[in-house]
Amino acid sequence: MMKTPVTRRRVLVGAVASAAALSVMDTRPAVAATKVHVVNITSFVFEPANVQVNVGDIIKWTNKDLAPHTATADNFGWDTEEIAQNESSEVVVTQDMETSYFCVFHPHMKGSIEIL
Repeated sequence: MMKTPVTRRRVLVGAVASAAALSVMDTRPAVAATKVHVVNITSFVFEPANVQVNVGDIIKWTNKDLAPHTATADNFGWDTEEIAQNESSEVVVTQDMETSYFCVFHPHMKGSIEIL
């Protein structure tokens, strides 16, 4: 068997190739992208009535009714405040947030959040 001689040039070329390969590798841990979950308010109903979310996600309520609405936690831990027609409001999901909500102006309107 014939061995290829190790030369300074071969070592240098190998080092440069290794450095180039490492520079294009993404060594950062995968981070879940923030997802926006849209809840439309139509005909005095939250659609969908239940959203499945992860901590850090955003829930965005958009009012498609003529009347103003809110999305307010049952124990008032969070609130979108008044959402006028064709307007939106958002809440960032936290680990300990209340998961049942209603509309302050129309208490029969109810929704829920499932944190995965």
